[in-house]
Amino acid sequence: MTMMFPSVASTLSLSLLKACSVVLLILVARGLVLLINMLVVAPMFDPLKKIQGPDGSLLQNHFREVMDPSVSPNMHEKWVKSFGKTFRFHGFGRHDFRLLSVDFCVMSHILNSPIYEKPWQTRTLLTNIFGRGIFAMEGTEHKALRKLIAPAFSTQSIKTMTPIFFQKAEELRDKWEVFASSPTVTLVEDAKLPPLPAPPYSPSPSFAEAVIDVAHWFSLATFDVIGLAGFDYHFHALQCESEAVYLAYRNMFRIADKGPKLRDLVQLYFPIIEKIFPNETTRITNESQRVISEAGQQLIQSKKLAILAEKASPSEIKEKDIFSLLIKSNLSADISGRLSDADLLSQLSTFLFAGSDSTSLTMSWCIHLLSLHPDIQGRLRSELNSMSPCASNSSSTSGYSAPTHAEAIDRLPFLDAVVHETLRLCPPVHGTMRVATRDDNIPISSPIVLRNGTIIQPGETIHIRKGSYVHIPIEALNFSTDIWGEDARIFNPDRWSSLPHPARAPSHPGIANLMTFSFGPHACPGWKFSMLQTKIFLATLIPHFVFEPAADIQKFNAILTRPYVFDQFEFGTRLPVKIGRVNL
Repeated sequence: MTMMFPSVASTLSLSLLKACSVVLLILVARGLVLLINMLVVAPMFDPLKKIQGPDGSLLQNHFREVMDPSVSPNMHEKWVKSFGKTFRFHGFGRHDFRLLSVDFCVMSHILNSPIYEKPWQTRTLLTNIFGRGIFAMEGTEHKALRKLIAPAFSTQSIKTMTPIFFQKAEELRDKWEVFASSPTVTLVEDAKLPPLPAPPYSPSPSFAEAVIDVAHWFSLATFDVIGLAGFDYHFHALQCESEAVYLAYRNMFRIADKGPKLRDLVQLYFPIIEKIFPNETTRITNESQRVISEAGQQLIQSKKLAILAEKASPSEIKEKDIFSLLIKSNLSADISGRLSDADLLSQLSTFLFAGSDSTSLTMSWCIHLLSLHPDIQGRLRSELNSMSPCASNSSSTSGYSAPTHAEAIDRLPFLDAVVHETLRLCPPVHGTMRVATRDDNIPISSPIVLRNGTIIQPGETIHIRKGSYVHIPIEALNFSTDIWGEDARIFNPDRWSSLPHPARAPSHPGIANLMTFSFGPHACPGWKFSMLQTKIFLATLIPHFVFEPAADIQKFNAILTRPYVFDQFEFGTRLPVKIGRVNL
């Protein structure tokens, strides 16, 4: 009897081992089938295989050529000349065919059709950092939220925010006055950095001695602006970078700047890794989100109480700032239109990132370009100094009105041209991506020669299957010589006084004749906010300072396209510029 138990146990163990082996074999076999289908079978029937494009080896990709701003302009131009305006390239290997086009007919279809959405991987990465913000939403959710926030970015609403724009612009001007007046003062962060490499151009004689990182200072100022104008929250970043919520956001944004690493991509498919083996990035993100959540909940509750105390019915609330409108939705009698507190916080994080960093980058690139073109900088300063009643943006002027002054600034033709040209040459977003949620036929306006020699004529369509990726090359469209002429890569604000026909509406579908803000349902909702804020900051700073290049500046692409000092990439986003005072 006692001999039977080992025998039974041995039999059970053997059966369990056999069962596990069968399961393992099934999983391996299934994996091999999926792998063979992905690498061999599926590509054979992919309609994008028929389209011309750069070839590669088995596991070669073209991501660097498509997305690295140090090489992408030349590669885009080379590929368009070789393959036409619409072609395919390789994603994660030779089997992964992806579409890229600088044909506006193709882009209009992709960006306006509900068939195409941001890939789930992109939306998950954004959600992991910022929560379920508007840029991570699709479909009816995205449409409802866009409708909700639209009044906050109306022309009239933005006018009410202009006093904040002027306040922070003048605050920044005063900070820079100190540095320009004492060029020997060394900032603490600069003392820890290596010497700057020589810039590509140095004016003679030089009128500037102090060196400041304009990217850093503009990021502080725009963070303060979006905090006050959007959410009535004082970060005081320009005065002291120690406020807890500000530091929490900055830590998260620094993680976003680095872009996804291999581990991040693996965690998209196996999220349990992050919970079992949290790394430094996970710990920083979790701690930052904890601080933001605590402060955000207090802000939400205080605004709810204030709104309910002021009006008996939320429908009568007249506030137009972003957060007030979102909370108004939360108090709506229509339950289907309500947002959870978690979703409110996600919108807060999303708009702080998009509303501050993208605008600060535009300002930074603009100062950089002006430093390289002193003649254009001088013309802009003359236009600003000719303003009436005052070119200094001083709110002490008798009869001063911030909205009226903002309107006058907004109408300045050369300032408008300089800002447009900066946004064209230095779009904060280098490119974006969409995935087809079902099979589709895409219309074209420029002929495509297939690999077998067949020509698809304008007005006809190309077939794309469900799951195929489409890259939207914002930079390539902004740099296209077919649209902008042979000087497309040159900083030339005068082009905006007489745009070539392909750059005008309706030929050019982009907002403000640019692809920078995209177009269609996912176009940037705050483009007017960003442009007016940029103009007001420039109008406040340019009359007081002269700018000269301080180093060789290059671009790198994370979520946004950022500047760095050549050969000093490890020190992150920086754009040092020499400044001097203008004798008024």
